[in-house]
Amino acid sequence: MSLSPQGRSAASPATNLPPETQREMLRQMLTIRLFEERASADYRAGKIYGVVHCYIGEEGVAVGVCSALGPQDRIISTHRGHGHCIAKGADLPRMMAELYGRQTGYCKGKGGSMHIADFSIGMLGANGIVAGGIPIVTGAGLAAQMEGKGGVAVSFFGDGASNAGPFHECLNIAASWKLPMVYVCENNLYAAQTAAAATHALPDVAARAAGYGIPGEVVDGNDIFAVHQAAHRAVDRARSGGGPSLIECKTYRWRAHTERKGQPDYREQAEIEAWKGRDPIARLERQLREESALDDAELQSMERQITAAIEAAVAFAEASPFPLPEQATDDVFAA
Repeated sequence: MSLSPQGRSAASPATNLPPETQREMLRQMLTIRLFEERASADYRAGKIYGVVHCYIGEEGVAVGVCSALGPQDRIISTHRGHGHCIAKGADLPRMMAELYGRQTGYCKGKGGSMHIADFSIGMLGANGIVAGGIPIVTGAGLAAQMEGKGGVAVSFFGDGASNAGPFHECLNIAASWKLPMVYVCENNLYAAQTAAAATHALPDVAARAAGYGIPGEVVDGNDIFAVHQAAHRAVDRARSGGGPSLIECKTYRWRAHTERKGQPDYREQAEIEAWKGRDPIARLERQLREESALDDAELQSMERQITAAIEAAVAFAEASPFPLPEQATDDVFAA
């Protein structure tokens, strides 16, 4: 993939990934989509407590980036974190149990949607504080450098977080120390209800990389192959000691900022529909069909398997007990 003079990626060429890898990417994106649709429905039905931020429409970013990572690599997420968890290999029943507030959840039912973590797979957690995860995972990048085993750390964050101090502080120190970091800005054009165009002096977050002497690249976040290729380059650079990179994935969330009833959404419907026409899942499906690597029967079988797995996760959550009142302070720490 070539870069334009403005640092933007040109359209991704035909990928050389094998068909089975592409089908696995599709399976992961569909899993995220169907998991989020069920989470939204159950939240609105009063079965899930606490707020839910859906990742629908942005699936190509999480899967595209995580497909370039290995088991030893660590990531950190945001308040909109279910997609990153699933792409990194999190367990659906434990995820759903956490959303349901049950003891069998990842945080024993006391963290909820925005605090899912699984250190065993390199998922350091979601974070409800905007830009709050960036320093944490930059520390993981330092740890990977000190371990000397070739590990890489990836920070997912939104366009709103790119205006916060931790973003600049961490890019500066990561560049100075050549930490094995990849910073991934999921620019979905809105920070809650605030348009990025109203708060960003430059149209591209990736342009800020120049101030720290590191590569910055803009990619179509709804083109999973463009995301995968950009991530692969950045990960290779980090592993080889070249230091951090900044990738800006232009994407779009289909839903309002949260699933809360009455949540205002000031976006134009025409804009939402235009972005739905760039659905990353439909684009991959179309390419696989054109390559005769997917047919209706295979797709329907995949969807049935995913739906069954999500239903099993819901059943597991519903059958699990709530935390007991006397457990309220267990696993709670203060510094």
